[in-house]
Amino acid sequence: MAEVRKFTKRLSKPGTAAELRQSVSEAVRGSVVLEKTKVVEPLDYENVISQRKTQIYSDPLRDLLMFPMEDISISVISRQRRTVQSTVPEDAEKRAQSLFVKECIKTYSTDWHVINYKYEDFSGDFRMLPCKSLRPEKIPNHVFEIDEDCEKDEDSSSLCSQKGGIIKQGWLHKANVNSTITVTMKVFKRRYFYLTQLPDGSYILNSYKDEKNSKESKGCIYLDACIDVVQCPKMRRHAFELKMLDKYSQIILAAETEQEMEEWLITLKKIIQINTDSLVQEKKETVETAQDDETSSQGKSENIMASLERSMHPELMKYGRETEQLNKLSRGDGRQNLFSFDSEVQRLDFSGIEPDIKPFEEKCNKRFLVNCHDLTFNILGQVGDNAKGPPTNVEPFFINLALFDVKNNCKISADFHVDLNPPSVREMLWGTSTQLASDGNTKSSSPESFIHGIAESQLCHIKQGIFSVTNPHPEIFLVARIEKVLQGNITHCVEPYIKNSDPAKMAQKVHRTAKQVCSRLGQYRMPFAWAARPIFKDIQGSVDLEGKFSPLYKQDSSKLSNEDILKLLSEYKKPEKTKLQIIPGQLNITVESVPVDLSNCITSSYVPLKPFEKNCQNITVEVEEFVPEMTKYCYPFTIYKNHLYVYPLQLKYDSQKTFAKARNIAVCVEFRDSDESDARALKCVYGKPAGSVFTTNAYAVVSHHNQNPEFYDEIKIELPIHLHQKHHLLFTFYHVSCEINTKGTTKKQDTVEIPVGFAWVPLLKDGRIITFEQQLPVSANLPLGYLNLNEAESRKQSNVDIKWVDGAKPLLKIKSHLESTIYTQDLHVHKFFHHCQLIQSGSKEVPGELIKYLKCLHAMEIQVMIQFLPVILMQLFRVLTNMTHEDDVPINCTMVLLHIVSKCHEEGLDSYLRSFIKYSFQPEKPSAPHAQLIHETLATTMIAILKQSADFLAINKLLKYSWFFFEIIAKSMATYLLEENKIKLPRGQRFPESYHHVLHSLLLAIIPHVTIRYAEIPDESRNVNYSLASFLKRCLTLMDRGFVFNLINDYISGFSPKDPKVLAEYKFEFLQTVCNHEHYIPLNLPMAFAKPKLQRVQDSNLEYSLSDEYCKHHFLVGLLLRETSIALQDNYEIRYTAISVIKNLLIKHAFDPRYQHKNQQAKIAQLYLPFVGLLLENIQRLAGRDTLYSCAAMPSSASRDEFACGFTSPTNRGSLSTDKDTGYVSFQNGHHGIKREDSRGSFIPEGAIGFPDQGNTGENTQQSSTRSNVSQYNRLDQYEIRSLLMCYLYIVKMISEDTLLTYWNKVSPQELINILILLEVCLFHFRYMGKRNIARVHDVWLSKHFGVDRKSQTMPALRNRSGVMQARLQHLSSLESSFTLNHSSTTTEADIFHQALLEGNTATEVSLTVLDTISFFTQCFKSQLLNNDGHNPLMKKVFDIHLAFLKNGQSEVSLKHVFASLRAFISKFPSAFFKGRVNMCATFCYEVLKCCTSKISSTRNEASALLYLLMRNNFEYTKRKTFLRTHLQIIIAVSQLIADVALSGGSRFQESLFIINNFANSDRPMKATAFPTEVKDLTKRIRTVLMATAQMKEHEKDPEMLIDLQYSLAKSYASTPELRKTWLDSMAKIHVKNGDFSEAAMCYVHVAALVAEFLHRKKLFPNGCSAFKKITPNIDEEGAMKEDAGMMDVHYSEEVLLELLEQCVDGLWKAERYEVISEISKLIIPIYEKRREFEKLTQVYRTLHGAYTKILDVMHTKKRLLGTFFRVAFYGQSFFEEEDGKEYIYKEPKLTGLSEISLRLVKLYGEKFGTENVKIIQDSDKVSAKELDPKYAHIQVTYVKPYFDDKELTERKTEFERNHNINKFVFEAPYTLSGKKQGCIEEQCKRRTILTTSNSFPYVKKRIPINYEQQINLKPIDVATDEIKDRTAELQKLCSSADVDMIQLQLKLQGCVSVQVNAGPLAYARAFLNDSQASKYPPKKVNELKDMFRKFIQACSIALELNERLIKEDQIEYHEGLKSNFREMVKELSDIIHEQISFLF
Repeated sequence: MAEVRKFTKRLSKPGTAAELRQSVSEAVRGSVVLEKTKVVEPLDYENVISQRKTQIYSDPLRDLLMFPMEDISISVISRQRRTVQSTVPEDAEKRAQSLFVKECIKTYSTDWHVINYKYEDFSGDFRMLPCKSLRPEKIPNHVFEIDEDCEKDEDSSSLCSQKGGIIKQGWLHKANVNSTITVTMKVFKRRYFYLTQLPDGSYILNSYKDEKNSKESKGCIYLDACIDVVQCPKMRRHAFELKMLDKYSQIILAAETEQEMEEWLITLKKIIQINTDSLVQEKKETVETAQDDETSSQGKSENIMASLERSMHPELMKYGRETEQLNKLSRGDGRQNLFSFDSEVQRLDFSGIEPDIKPFEEKCNKRFLVNCHDLTFNILGQVGDNAKGPPTNVEPFFINLALFDVKNNCKISADFHVDLNPPSVREMLWGTSTQLASDGNTKSSSPESFIHGIAESQLCHIKQGIFSVTNPHPEIFLVARIEKVLQGNITHCVEPYIKNSDPAKMAQKVHRTAKQVCSRLGQYRMPFAWAARPIFKDIQGSVDLEGKFSPLYKQDSSKLSNEDILKLLSEYKKPEKTKLQIIPGQLNITVESVPVDLSNCITSSYVPLKPFEKNCQNITVEVEEFVPEMTKYCYPFTIYKNHLYVYPLQLKYDSQKTFAKARNIAVCVEFRDSDESDARALKCVYGKPAGSVFTTNAYAVVSHHNQNPEFYDEIKIELPIHLHQKHHLLFTFYHVSCEINTKGTTKKQDTVEIPVGFAWVPLLKDGRIITFEQQLPVSANLPLGYLNLNEAESRKQSNVDIKWVDGAKPLLKIKSHLESTIYTQDLHVHKFFHHCQLIQSGSKEVPGELIKYLKCLHAMEIQVMIQFLPVILMQLFRVLTNMTHEDDVPINCTMVLLHIVSKCHEEGLDSYLRSFIKYSFQPEKPSAPHAQLIHETLATTMIAILKQSADFLAINKLLKYSWFFFEIIAKSMATYLLEENKIKLPRGQRFPESYHHVLHSLLLAIIPHVTIRYAEIPDESRNVNYSLASFLKRCLTLMDRGFVFNLINDYISGFSPKDPKVLAEYKFEFLQTVCNHEHYIPLNLPMAFAKPKLQRVQDSNLEYSLSDEYCKHHFLVGLLLRETSIALQDNYEIRYTAISVIKNLLIKHAFDPRYQHKNQQAKIAQLYLPFVGLLLENIQRLAGRDTLYSCAAMPSSASRDEFACGFTSPTNRGSLSTDKDTGYVSFQNGHHGIKREDSRGSFIPEGAIGFPDQGNTGENTQQSSTRSNVSQYNRLDQYEIRSLLMCYLYIVKMISEDTLLTYWNKVSPQELINILILLEVCLFHFRYMGKRNIARVHDVWLSKHFGVDRKSQTMPALRNRSGVMQARLQHLSSLESSFTLNHSSTTTEADIFHQALLEGNTATEVSLTVLDTISFFTQCFKSQLLNNDGHNPLMKKVFDIHLAFLKNGQSEVSLKHVFASLRAFISKFPSAFFKGRVNMCATFCYEVLKCCTSKISSTRNEASALLYLLMRNNFEYTKRKTFLRTHLQIIIAVSQLIADVALSGGSRFQESLFIINNFANSDRPMKATAFPTEVKDLTKRIRTVLMATAQMKEHEKDPEMLIDLQYSLAKSYASTPELRKTWLDSMAKIHVKNGDFSEAAMCYVHVAALVAEFLHRKKLFPNGCSAFKKITPNIDEEGAMKEDAGMMDVHYSEEVLLELLEQCVDGLWKAERYEVISEISKLIIPIYEKRREFEKLTQVYRTLHGAYTKILDVMHTKKRLLGTFFRVAFYGQSFFEEEDGKEYIYKEPKLTGLSEISLRLVKLYGEKFGTENVKIIQDSDKVSAKELDPKYAHIQVTYVKPYFDDKELTERKTEFERNHNINKFVFEAPYTLSGKKQGCIEEQCKRRTILTTSNSFPYVKKRIPINYEQQINLKPIDVATDEIKDRTAELQKLCSSADVDMIQLQLKLQGCVSVQVNAGPLAYARAFLNDSQASKYPPKKVNELKDMFRKFIQACSIALELNERLIKEDQIEYHEGLKSNFREMVKELSDIIHEQISFLF
């Protein structure tokens, strides 16, 4: 806290605002010692705009610079009422006398006062913009290659939909002849052949597995490459060979019969004849046209565009007319706003946006309609005149409905009285005189009276009521109580209705009695029956419409009260309740939902509701609900209502002696306002139906013969507006005489009722209405002035003549219930208002009194506080401004406000506060002159509270709920400006300087609470941060903007880059809120701020970097960008927040309907230009090696200095760099070097999901106390990168071209390249991943997010306008999961489809934007791009981007434009393609060819045309000589594609070739040249290459076969080094993919040798492939290079060789073959020495040092495993075809077990042939193929070891040498002569098989065929010698090792010396050396064995001695045991061979 105190102390010195600002910035800066961005003082906005008025007014875009005129206004909105007229009685305000009632009435009748901010809708997040829709109406559906079905991949029918269709078909046997295979019977496969003609007239022979050619073709032979057909019977009967152009491939076919062979031969010969004829013809034509057309002389070329125009081909002519301008226009069609597809725009998640603030309104709870139809009992008859109608009840009944809540044990609605009696029955009551007396006028005499404009007669017979329930649940019942006219005992009255006697008689009897009773006792009621039904099905409040009432139960006279009914209801569901007596009858009352259009309804006060028709008959009344007294159900009152419900409960008259007759007691209730003798009851009691609406009294039900009667009646009274002390309730008791004279004559009338007592109760006590239960005494008489007798004391000493019943005991129990919106029962509120009234009336004020009452308000009931919220708040604001003569009043007043505000929030009712501010709060002018206004007083008071540090609770509350006070201040300020007309003044003069000072002090008072106390009060600090921002945003509309800028600046200066994460979040929340200002653009003044004299030069003033000038001129955007730039160096959450803020702001600009013109958008985009600089600073995080694929996708011939991205590249592996595991990636612009784990660009895998790497942020180490200031360069994740790039694309797309060009010209060359890199990165990050991938990613995402606890951190507990922090939740939308889908845990097809639609549109829009930009760039920088013939880094980058389009799979739409740009690009820069290094041409051919096989036809056509134009351009470029380069590169590309198995869809490729030929033939200017023939020749060559495709496809899943195939292709290209290299590269790729690094390294070595040989022959390099001999003897293959036409366009150089050699080093390192790295280095070193590249030399030697260190390391640890070998043989002609019977040695990685390789092969071949058909042969013996079942594919797998003879063993000393360059392998198999495998020692033989392979391992392939096999059979004695020899060798090896493995040594020793008698070495001695045995064997062998034994003993003794030296004491005994065993063995052996064997000890 010391920190805070020091801080606040420095702030408290008074002074001018400027000094104050100074002191705060020092205080802020002093307390945080930190280097940080220096604070830029904002511009004085008002000053600047007045000075630059002319500039602003003359700007065509002045809307962007000026605030609009009518920005803010005040409006009065009339209250929305439900009722037809106001509920407030007309003269209510006059009649009211109490201040509180007056204020209530005023509140309910005033209109709403609202401040309108005209552009308010623009001041929030983009989601709140008032534009039609952020999402386009119709999203176009783009077609992408990746989504096309794989199934429609190879459509072979299209192969036959050719010109001539199928010419011939049938079965043939085909031999696959390869240079590696000798043709034998075995290799013929039976295939079904189709001979068809292709669209271009050439012929093709396709083969299939069977006649149905639906499957993929197994192979195709293009006959245009065939020159002859000859028979070759030697091969097989009926065989013939097709001789091909290509000398290396030979195709042999065999027919099944002689005749078939003849047919095929004839057909094929014909075709060959046609082919040769057409060739001759073409040559002739060429010559002829050449003579005709002199213009095209061979040497002279013309402008390619012009010549295309002359071509007669429509497509070519179209291309000839293309211009950049037209291309640009066509790109502009149908463009979309990129942001529309952003996940957040799509999700339009409004969770962060506060709902609209609505005015106060009546709470509408769950309502339902009760409709009463009918009540009939069993006794029916015709009554009165009703002789014709249906029979009715014979006496009147009355229904009384109410709701009871059994769960909470209370009655929850008022009573609804219904009279369903038919008129004839109702008339029975009319004869009673008492009826008239009670309501004072007879039915017909006086004119009809109206209530609220409704005639009374309309209100008499209401049968529909609307009930409402706040808290519905199934235990709420609707109870109907049925009463009848008082007659006597209930049981007696019910009896006739239950008896089963003659109904007609009974009806007459009952009716007779009833007539008498009605005429005599018509106004008294007695209980009769009751029924109930539940209302709700569930707690949601679904009304149970089907429910029925229970039967009608007889009312028990002892169970009348509500408590009894509740008890009965609680047993309702229990079956035991049947004890109740049922009265047969029918109660027809329905419960219905309230119809929407219900009209003619009235409130419980009988005020008509809209819509209401005049004179309607069927009126519905709302029945008052008694809402449970819980805060959550409270709401501020908005209408006038003033009802009192009175309940007489019980009278205890059993012990009174005053009245003799008091049995049938009736109680009459009246409401009086005086106790004088002439006082009358007021006519304000609500009457019963059929009577008048208001009466003067009401009677309760009568209990027959009960001296302690209970009552359940509810008497409803309309209270007057003004209540005084005399208002009271009067209860009068009567004894009612019930006897009826049987003679039918009534007794004298006067004896019907006799008064038996009076009771009364005043309404007010201390000015408040009392409603709790009361017990009252009863008096026998009613003297004058009886009200004075109320108090007990006054009863005793009173002089009033009064007689109390029963000694004034409390005999009457009553309670009442107040439903009033103008009276409060809360003491504190009452007293406070009462005191204020006194002060207002001018009575003398006691000091401290007001404060006392204010303090008491803290204790007011929260319900009252809510119900009278506007009244209380307005009164407090009056006190705040008017009664300030006491110092502490404002503070105390504010404390009460604070209390109210915090209570509302705690109860979750803060929306009422918002409604209050917006609609009810009306700042009143203080009555005193010069008094401060609300905004001044309140702000001052807030400062006072924040500074008195004693009451931290108050401070925290004030901070937490600061929004309320700020909004009040803002409304007060706005009202003041508008009402005082100050709004017209210049802003500087609107508010006094003193007020500026106050606001500044307030800001300073808040800062430390945020920046220092944030951890202690997280919610409070977050909320005040947000509400302060919202307030300052408002101030920008209301006051001096420069002043507000200063406040913002001061506030932001309080933060520092070292702050913890929370503070950084606060800072961005603050900035985001302020920047959401509706006039944010004008606030930033997007105009030029240049010095006037320089105004001519437009460029000089382009502000493109975050300079101080820029930040000053464009204050808010500058501030935001500065903070973002710092945030980007921070950890994930903070970066995320910053990025979201900027992105959301740009989305808002992009959609803002005010700024839709492109010039406006351009201006706005220009404002954000420095953002691009920000991205450039962080380029390596957006385009780092691990982010971009450039390296991965570059052809390996790229030279290193041009490596991707223009980073100075680390060598291809980090190989030659400092430390083996990390390489440095540095950027040339020298910004930052980042250390990466592995500098080789790890290509982001498809669909990699970037989730935040929160792992390495500083927080894990220091618990977020402060963030380390080391810039944390953790990777940006996908979501961040995409967001940043979206912003970049927006700027680039919107900004004007002039500005863009100016900008490009200003930045450095390296930055320019980086700007281009950003474009390339855009293509990569927004590439479309395909529907399948989207679905997959979404599943991954779901598993990641569901069931995982997502800590959702929301914004201020208030309501965040746009939660930046909410964005946290949305981090879900890391790229892939930008599922705009409902994040439900299931994804539907539709969701995936929608997501794909968005991704596709995003990708398309991004690529078009990039295309626009790059096209404009190439236009502007053409000369720079042409430097050095187009071989320069800039060109390389531009070219990379053009290719990136193709690499990242565009949509059909964008590809159309991409191809147009590529056409332009080729014709603009031919030299780059056709001169010097081939890289560009090569990669270009590869990518375009890929498009030629596209599944989308338009793409194929465009790609074919592009290839054609490339050849044609090349042809023109060479002055019409040739297009050799393109020719060769296309062939190489085709090969590469086949190798990558990327060339799917052969038929589609055919079509593309056809299109190209077609172009060539119909291109008129070319007719006369060699061009068409050359194109045709190229097509032929492509087709020969293509023949391999089918096989590749077939073996795609079989790596060994695939490699063999590619190898045979490589072999066939001895004369075309480029192609051989292509295939070797491809093999290397496959090896790396499969983890076979040794083989990959060998491929690299072969490639390097190939290039070395090439250079050697050209005398450019001292040694050829022989230099690599030491690495591998297989290298001789590279010497077979033929000098041939293929050598012509080969651009190999020393540079290329160097790259390849380094690739070898890299490969060997990965393969762990460190020993041979030195061989490669020997070739590299001389080159670097010659070039004096010492830097590179140090790296080479460092690598060598590393390699030798590694060698030592692996020799020591023995952890290097260089492979395991197996012999694999295949058997099964029908399965393996030409592989049948072949044997190979397979090299498997590291330690592969026999089971492992067996499993792999079974799986591999099982997939091909079906697992059930594959069998593994475990046995290693020779297999006889005849004995195997041909139904199965058999694979024999045997483990083999490398084999060396003795001489080799001495030469190959190290483990490595014994594993490198090996070609002999051995395995052994035991056998006995008897045929069994195992036998006893004397008969056990062994067969040793030595296999030799055709090449040495490691090789470019993993498996090598066996070409020689040698077997040696060992006799039993040889086996023995061999065994002893092995044991000796093992012991010797263990003993000679440098550090002895003791455990191994002891194990071996034990096996040699401590073995059982019948095993071990001695067994051999006994078997072969015993005298009896030795004679059987040749003496030479016996001696050999003896000799072996001597060596063995020697070895054992050495081992024992070694063991003795090594053991510890605990093993001495064990060692002695070994020794004695050894001695015994030696002794026995000596006995056997009869000589003493010597040993060491």
